[in-house]
Order: sequence, then C-alpha cells, then structure tokens
Amino acid sequence: MSGATTAPAGPAPSWGGDPYGRALARGRGPLFLRRHDGWLLPLEVERWCAPPDEADSTLLARCRGPVLDIGCGPGRLVAGVARRGLPVLGLDVNPIAVERTRVAGGAVLRRSVFDRVPAEGRWGTGLLADGNIGIGGDPVALLRRVRRIVAPAGHLLAEAAAQEVDERLTVRVEDGRGRYGREFPWARLGPRALRAAARAAGWQIAEEWSVSGRRFAALLNSPLPGPRSAPTSSTRLLSG
Repeated sequence: MSGATTAPAGPAPSWGGDPYGRALARGRGPLFLRRHDGWLLPLEVERWCAPPDEADSTLLARCRGPVLDIGCGPGRLVAGVARRGLPVLGLDVNPIAVERTRVAGGAVLRRSVFDRVPAEGRWGTGLLADGNIGIGGDPVALLRRVRRIVAPAGHLLAEAAAQEVDERLTVRVEDGRGRYGREFPWARLGPRALRAAARAAGWQIAEEWSVSGRRFAALLNSPLPGPRSAPTSSTRLLSG
C-alpha cells in the first residue's frame, strides 16, 4: 500500500513524523489504516518488506516486460521482476519506500502515478498489488490513468481485497502507539467491484486467480485514440 496522491488538508500529524515510513525503515509494524468511525485495517508491513512469497510469485510469473510497479513500497516485487531479467521501474511517493527499493537493487522514482511517468503508453505490464487499487480513492480514474501508461497490447495485474467489498474512504495511517499521518482518500475493492471498475475504465478481464487467501486479476488493455509508439529500450523506459 503506497503511492497515494497528495493528501487533502486534515488533522495535523502527531509528533513522530510519518508512521508508514517509520514502519518501513524498521521492516515491521504494527501499522493500520483508520477511518473516521474507528475501523482499523492492519497493514502487512512484514510481508511487504520480506522477499516475494508464493502469491507474489504468481504475479511475477505473469509479468511481461517492461514492468511498472505502481506504489512499489519497499520494492520486493521490483527486485523480484529484476531477478527474472525484465526491465522494471517502481513508483512511490514515500522517500523511505524509494530508498528501500534502491537498496534492494531496484530502479525507482519518487513520483505519483498521476504525475508524468517515463515511457507512457509503452509499458508491457502494470502492477497494482497490496491494495494499491485504492490509490487516489477513485479506482475508475486510477484504472483509466494506468490504461494510458500501459502499452495497447499490455496488461495490468491487480490485487483485490479478499472480501467482496466496495468502499471509498478517507483514512490515515496509524502505528498503534499514538502516532498518525495526514488523512488521504483511499478505496477498497473486492473481486466483483474490481471487475466493475475495470470494465468502466475500458479494461477487459482476462484472468482471475486466488493464492493463499489473496485475490488477483489480469486486465487487458485496448487501444486509445491517438498514436502511441512501441518500446525502444530499457534505458529510455527507465529514465525519468
């Protein structure tokens, strides 16, 4: 979970800085998303900071280069794709996430997916794992944006929530010790809601699968109006 757009004005964060970045720096939680009614969603910091697991491997096996990991967090999937010999770039707005990805040996930019992205329209695979379908709080807008980034013959590998849920939220990150960050818009989509959002954004559902309680979908892009050139080289793709 990362890569959120600039947060709207909200309560000033408590002393201690960014709890998400602090948790990534330690490689462990506790860490939660909290909404206004007190609901808490535990965040899997330890899994994000560990090597790719069995479920992650099913994503990696479906990647076709070049690969863009949107909201890459500490970079386990970026590093995993790179080990498979594919050109790959991570995007994240959190400086600790970016640093951890670089330490892991991954190419990464500190940038939102809604900012200019290198080689727009030429990426073979987009990744939205670990709940990142929620980035920006508007999944259809996010999926439309990713369609313009991924090549016409490319695809998107997206992770849904395990439950059938369809929520638009305002949340903040908390560490369980009284420290919290600013509020930001987020969304949670289960498999059914992800299908509906994907179709509304112009994607075709190609495949769905489940591993270790996690739910995934592969979405196929379709051409958008206007010329879009093919990839040239990994060097150009990864330049920012």
